[in-house]
Amino acid sequence: MEQSQWADRGQLLQLDSPDNAALGSCVGVSRLGSAQLSGANFSIWVQLRGASWVEAKEGKFRLRRGDWIAFERDSKPVLQADRHGLCVGLNLSADALKAMARFTDCGLYAGRGRMTRRDARVALRLWRQASVHAADTEAPAEVTALRPILLHLAGIQRELAARIPRCPGRSRSRKRQVFGRLQRARLYLEGNCDRVVRISELAELTSFSSWYFSKTFHSLYEESPQAASARMRLEHAADLLKSTTMMIGEVAAASGFDNCCSFARAFRARFGVSATRYRSAAASGANARADSAKSAGVVRKAA
Repeated sequence: MEQSQWADRGQLLQLDSPDNAALGSCVGVSRLGSAQLSGANFSIWVQLRGASWVEAKEGKFRLRRGDWIAFERDSKPVLQADRHGLCVGLNLSADALKAMARFTDCGLYAGRGRMTRRDARVALRLWRQASVHAADTEAPAEVTALRPILLHLAGIQRELAARIPRCPGRSRSRKRQVFGRLQRARLYLEGNCDRVVRISELAELTSFSSWYFSKTFHSLYEESPQAASARMRLEHAADLLKSTTMMIGEVAAASGFDNCCSFARAFRARFGVSATRYRSAAASGANARADSAKSAGVVRKAA
């Protein structure tokens, strides 16, 4: 039997053991199951089917098929899958991350992104292999078993890691440390798209001064924290317009805008059209795709 830990059909899985002897474990959440992690381990998740909702110290997130998300050790994420959801992840101790750094020059960092279907299939296959190895050895999954999937996930993050040389610091370890803190700050901005985030919050999260944080963030991501926050909030609003039936004023409030006028100006400046036209265009595109799929189904049936 596989030694993975599962939360399925409404079950709640609590992973609160800070035992560093267990370098890592494979965790799965599906069909209304949920998992709650302690602040002891780093975790990374891949959404394979359906959707999931995550709430952590960095904020609230929605994962769709093909999304991945990673959290630092004290984030304490709580993940909830929807009725069709399937999400798999790794719960890694500090010793597992150190062991990974010894056999590879890359690492894993907090953040969020997307992967191709092929990468998702490979991740699932390697995740299963790691859990089977744990069952064969009758012990927690060791780094030797986790090594293939860790390398695969590190490869998916290679675009993020390419920014590390731009971080300040004399040594590569210092640059990585700064990069990890800034990645967490960026994830915090994504998780709080419903309000305006203050620079002081981000500086406290990263243990930097406000001046140093703003300067380093801008040099790394080529935009200021305020500009990144505004962009993410507008992208969040666009997603709400496409996926919900909320009124324009409700979308503005849910994206951290004080009034509809400021939201309308910012949205038009960002996307070139009004929020109403953006929603209409998105609905027309969705209907066209549905009609195309229906026509393809009719042709197949006729054939």
